[in-house]
Amino acid sequence: MGEVAVLFRLMPQGVETDLRAMAEAVRAATPESVRVRGMQVKDIAFGLKSLLVSVVMADAGGVLEQTEAAYAKVPHVESVEVMEEGLL
Repeated sequence: MGEVAVLFRLMPQGVETDLRAMAEAVRAATPESVRVRGMQVKDIAFGLKSLLVSVVMADAGGVLEQTEAAYAKVPHVESVEVMEEGLL
């Protein structure tokens, strides 16, 4: 079984959301079997920014969905979207 690299885009509830605090909460919410490789803040429009989260996980059933669900439960996260996914 190989590994998969996944790039998530997390949208905050509004422009006033503290993305540093959100990033810390995302790290804490990441399942143990998933490794966070990096995070980046990306400008969207009109002051709104998103948090891009790059992770590596095992190519096993349910891990991607589990991680996406965990990120969706983080406070002040409006939505979670898988932007890219690829085998390593």
